[in-house]
Amino acid sequence: MLTLITGAAGHIGTCLHQELPRLGHRLRLMDRVRVEGTGIDQVVGDITDPGALARAMEGVHAVVHLAGDPSTSASFESVLGANIEGTYRVFEAARLAGVERVVFASSNHAAGFTPRQESAPADTPVRPDSLYGVSKAYGEALGRYYADRYGMRVACLRIGSFEPRPPDARALSTWLSPGDMVRLAHACLTAPDLTYALVWGVSANTRGWLDLEPGRALGYHPRDDAEVHAAGLPVLDPADPDHAWLGGRTVES
Repeated sequence: MLTLITGAAGHIGTCLHQELPRLGHRLRLMDRVRVEGTGIDQVVGDITDPGALARAMEGVHAVVHLAGDPSTSASFESVLGANIEGTYRVFEAARLAGVERVVFASSNHAAGFTPRQESAPADTPVRPDSLYGVSKAYGEALGRYYADRYGMRVACLRIGSFEPRPPDARALSTWLSPGDMVRLAHACLTAPDLTYALVWGVSANTRGWLDLEPGRALGYHPRDDAEVHAAGLPVLDPADPDHAWLGGRTVES
């Protein structure tokens, strides 16, 4: 079965296209720039171009949709094109091509104004902290529509802090390791009972406060913990927005 990765040249896309084949996945890559390497099945093009998307979707069974503007300070014009129109174009092209499954890269910023609590459910109500967060909330709603209207299997990943190691104290709660990102994508691409799911994209962090059970129900079993990288990072005051809010300092920007 063939899986298309949009935004394949980005940080998460690079991680996935390097590692998913080891788990038996056959991939096609799509980005506005060419991914370097030999023997790569890829389409160079923009996700707002229906023609390029139609070519990319030929013979595809599943899509991992990562493409878009990833900045929490992105302008409306940028998220309108890359994140809102682009995400619609991807879902619609997938439908027209008969694609069965879409894994959508949402973000914790879709619910960034969620206050810290003991365990925040994966389906925590939308409370975006930025126009970027608004665009990801839109993508979640669009995925719900395509699941209900057309029977597509859709997983929306509310991804936290994807980095090789936690970059700051906030990420001790929100870190998603590269290894766990691969495990999460693999689970969502292979879960037999997936219909529509919201899942936190975080590792098994000691200081985590996001409920991982919906991911485990799909077969995602995170192995990494940000705590092994905690030395040298400050202890946050409870009033610090990086501690108090899911979106961290973005809620004040």
